Amino acid sequence: MPALDLDHLRQWIGRTETADDLITPRAVREMRVILDREPGDPADGEAATLTAHWCLAPPAVRPAGLGPDGHPARGGFLPPVPLPRRMWAGGLLTFHDPLRVGDRVRRTSRIADVAVKAGRTGKLCFVTVEHDYATARGSALTERQDLVYRSVEAAPGGAGRAEAPRAPAVQESIATSPVLLFRYSAVTFNGHRIHYDRSYCVAEEGYPGLVVHGPLQATLLCELAGRLLGRAPVRFAFRSVRPVFDGAPMTLNAVPAGDGFELWTADRDARPCMLAEAR
Repeated sequence: MPALDLDHLRQWIGRTETADDLITPRAVREMRVILDREPGDPADGEAATLTAHWCLAPPAVRPAGLGPDGHPARGGFLPPVPLPRRMWAGGLLTFHDPLRVGDRVRRTSRIADVAVKAGRTGKLCFVTVEHDYATARGSALTERQDLVYRSVEAAPGGAGRAEAPRAPAVQESIATSPVLLFRYSAVTFNGHRIHYDRSYCVAEEGYPGLVVHGPLQATLLCELAGRLLGRAPVRFAFRSVRPVFDGAPMTLNAVPAGDGFELWTADRDARPCMLAEAR
């Protein structure tokens, strides 16, 4: 494995790219079904689901351009971090204007930072990406995306210091079936094999089962926050502290906090897995 050269990787800071896509009725129907809603017949101008932007303009790479984990091979817009395991660690969404069916959306992305930290079992490399999603009406959504890369040897079990379980004011149960994970991978064109290829997930990455997508957990928490607030959140921040695996229900939990809510997902043992704040 090549050495991790932070000075080289930090040359990617400031790099930008743009991508364009369309909010289609099909994508909105599919996301509604994933959220266990009636799909309906979305019409032009109808508001999309809150995180519909994660369905837009995914990297379209031919098979020869994929890495062994199903992600596009390193290099290009993202820095070529030599650590082999990549996960979405968290992020921040700031909502300005709803995305609507029929909107043509331009995503402008920028590498904001590259940093290396010492983890419990080795080095971790964090890449921060900023996105702006704009329609003909102006900026609809800004996003900070936190990616983390780790070595093969690093423990996949998550953070050792997650907050202790709390008594939620609201709790919902979600069945983490392989079908749900496959459907979310399909609608977001996510080829990461840890979400659908059980043999790879267990034998190659050392997980006990399929991994529930971080963005899927964030989507479910964000939609719960919207229902509790009675409106779309203005700000939704989230970070993953432990993976959730398929085969047992995952809970969505919330408690009031100031002018908004603290939210979290929890696994079969009631351990917090993704922590979030919405207002």
